[in-house]
Amino acid sequence: MNETYVECLVAKGISTGAQFLRILLVLFTVGFGVLGLMGYIFPLFLALIFGFTTWFVYMHTDTEYEYLYLDHEIKVDKILNKSKRKRVGSFDLERMEVFAPLNSHHFDNYKNRQVQVVDFSSGKAKEPEARYAFYYEGGQKVILEPSEAFIKAVQNVAPRKVFTD
Repeated sequence: MNETYVECLVAKGISTGAQFLRILLVLFTVGFGVLGLMGYIFPLFLALIFGFTTWFVYMHTDTEYEYLYLDHEIKVDKILNKSKRKRVGSFDLERMEVFAPLNSHHFDNYKNRQVQVVDFSSGKAKEPEARYAFYYEGGQKVILEPSEAFIKAVQNVAPRKVFTD
């Protein structure tokens, strides 16, 4: 059997608002914790609530995406805080319409479509554009940030659907 296996890991950046929220929650947790250690009960209760909220925010703002290509299928996993993994997408290449860089002219025919946009990239525009997109079953636009090896593996299987411009 001729199977190709390629993995690609992309870290999603932390927005400025999320970074500010992280710092603010840590300050509240420490402040109410100190007041709670001084003998006050209510601030200790608030410190526990803010501590749980801080853990939750840290868990959901440190995100990575792992792309896996194996046997004519692209699978996308979301990794939270480098400890918890969740499958967020599985895409069969037979159902993919076009796979090209995000700003490619190959998407001109798809501009007026009303589709659901799913972004599994770092969310940051780079020069040259490193993000790719593909339309899946006509109703979904999926944005990825694959490596060169990942693109080559997909292109070997579906050469008429994959463009590198």
